[in-house]
Amino acid sequence: MMTPVEVIVERGRVAQKIYEGYTQAEVNLVVQSVAWSILEPKRNQELAELAVQDTGLGDVADKFKKNFRKTLGLVRDLSGAKTVGVISEDLKMGLTEYARPVGVVAAITPSTNPGATPINKILNALKCRNAVVVAPSPKGYSTCARLLEFVHDQLDLVKAPRDLVQMLPFPITKDSTNELMRLADLVVATGSQANIRAAYTCGTPAFGVGAGNVLVIIDEHADLAGAANKILQSKTFDNATSCSSENGVVICSQVYDKAIGALEAAGGLMLDTADKRRLEAVMFQNGKLTSTLTAQNPAVIAVRAQLQNPKAKSAKFFMVEEQGFGPSVPFSGEKLSPVLTVWKATDFEAAKELISNVYAYQGAGHSVGLHTAQSGETLESRAAALAQQLPVARIIVNQAHAIATGGSFENGLPFSLSMGCGTWGKNNFSENMNYRHYLNITRVVRPIPEHVPKVEDLLKEYFSRYPQA
Repeated sequence: MMTPVEVIVERGRVAQKIYEGYTQAEVNLVVQSVAWSILEPKRNQELAELAVQDTGLGDVADKFKKNFRKTLGLVRDLSGAKTVGVISEDLKMGLTEYARPVGVVAAITPSTNPGATPINKILNALKCRNAVVVAPSPKGYSTCARLLEFVHDQLDLVKAPRDLVQMLPFPITKDSTNELMRLADLVVATGSQANIRAAYTCGTPAFGVGAGNVLVIIDEHADLAGAANKILQSKTFDNATSCSSENGVVICSQVYDKAIGALEAAGGLMLDTADKRRLEAVMFQNGKLTSTLTAQNPAVIAVRAQLQNPKAKSAKFFMVEEQGFGPSVPFSGEKLSPVLTVWKATDFEAAKELISNVYAYQGAGHSVGLHTAQSGETLESRAAALAQQLPVARIIVNQAHAIATGGSFENGLPFSLSMGCGTWGKNNFSENMNYRHYLNITRVVRPIPEHVPKVEDLLKEYFSRYPQA
């Protein structure tokens, strides 16, 4: 007798075999129709409200914006992509590439984005003629279930099989999620590092993402007010649910006082030593981040941490000064809340070294931000130094980090809610997860005229320095 998860996966396989016969135009229509499941304003509003109500995380207005912009951007990225038939041809090399589906995708999604992340994985899977089964977090179950009701309505509208998009049955358990990952053809996992480790060890090909803990530099050439406002926008968006939200800022000493003033003018509140201790006592337990303050607004944090500063309840975000890093300095790690750790560095080189040390503790592979000159040699040379010397996959320059890292209409990154962190973050990819990760590619290889190079041509620099007898 089949288990409930086996039944779901088998139904997905049947639907996927039908869908594999769709043309590119038919696939594109399915993707557009399913995108409307969350782009339609009334549905989006319902999903945003449900997400905050049931998870207790984030902000309704920001969930609405995230659901809309992330999905709109993804649909833009997918609109011109070829995922059926021939997708590339090089007649000179005799090569033709054909897009092929992977089959049934297991999509592991977090409670922080119970609407935006599932629809992103669903649309990427459908664009590549796959079926997908979503494994939401237990807190995100109700939002995902409602989303799938909307998705099924849209699949019905274009007469596509409903079983192309399914989810695990209630209650969501580790056992059912692990079973799904073992049975699927591909796992795409976003969420806790425990989930990512489970994905990578399940025996099925998997893409998982690394931990956040983003730091940004404000150097002596930065537009301080502009940098402060971008940090405000990013740090407070959806109460910092994003792994791309700034967790700390490293400020060059030449502009430290003025930069702190700009951050305070933007709505930040620097906590004194006593309030910092109160916050730490609630936010961390034995050096480990608790969920007590995760994705809560500053007013809630002020009450739960019993902060004494009279401005605490009206602050837009909190700041704590720090000198060290590592396990004994918990504020140097990821906080998933509108709390920003601040370090002073003597210069850019010292800032870079500090970030390297912090990332050796937590956050390697993800990204780093740089607020500096708007253009010119300083920007280019410092961005290049970070790109070549820090263990990160992205250097975000003069942008609101949480908005930019997952793709933006103001930069060239693909829209995604899953950021690969390379081998630094123990991932097998370093791009923003996108539709190409949901494809197999078959290559037709034709014979071409033989051209065998000479050894002396290929090794001429070596031979010129080390002549052979």
